[in-house]
Amino acid sequence: MSGKILMNKEVACWLVDNTTLTFQQISQFCGLHLLEVQALADREVGDYVVGFSPVLNGILSWEEIRASEADENLPLPTNEKLEDFVKESSRVKSRYTPMSHRQNRPDAIYYLVRNHPELTDAQICKLVRTTKTTVVSIRNRTHRSMADLEPKNPVILEMCSEADLHRALEVAKKKSGAAEPEPTEAQE
Repeated sequence: MSGKILMNKEVACWLVDNTTLTFQQISQFCGLHLLEVQALADREVGDYVVGFSPVLNGILSWEEIRASEADENLPLPTNEKLEDFVKESSRVKSRYTPMSHRQNRPDAIYYLVRNHPELTDAQICKLVRTTKTTVVSIRNRTHRSMADLEPKNPVILEMCSEADLHRALEVAKKKSGAAEPEPTEAQE
């Protein structure tokens, strides 16, 4: 199950900030390239990646982390609770967005447009429950409050579940992979 965790950049950021694990161990566990983990550690990717604790959510235990910190050849194991965690996170309580969260919707859209450009406008509309006009205006940087927007993760804002975001990203990757032609021998 290694490399199949949700919110892998956020988990990697948390592991870099809160543990002494090697970048190799973190990249294997999160399914990221070693250079991506290095960029997260150096904050080259951006300061907008907020760490997401795998310990609080039952993906890892401190004992497993300590064991991997002691032996840098020991990879981080995934907990059996991970599948239960994924199923639990996919349950959205209601599709209604409270008034107090509605002002966060443009920030969530900005996060998705900025961090996951492969998502289509329709996918973003479905995830955050907004209109295509709003998504297009943020993507084109013509939104009325564009200067005040801060990218905020829609999962943390409780706009969508991690599983929904993960599924949308998989669909987007499949579509973008299918749209790219296979290189021929002459092109290589």
